[in-house]
Amino acid sequence: MGVGLPPIYAIVISLAIYFGIRIFVGRRKKMIEESVGEGICVKCGSKIENKKCPICDRKKLGNV
Repeated sequence: MGVGLPPIYAIVISLAIYFGIRIFVGRRKKMIEESVGEGICVKCGSKIENKKCPICDRKKLGNV
């Protein structure tokens, strides 16, 4: 009766959406890993550099 899409178009569209989402999530994950670096400090949330938190270590030394 001509209702809906033919099955091949439905499959092509669903595969395009599936792989588009996978590419988007992969790039987003890579971007987050690059921005986080070694990790995030639990106390203040800043980026850890050289295995030290720049904000918390500065406070410990009294150089605020």
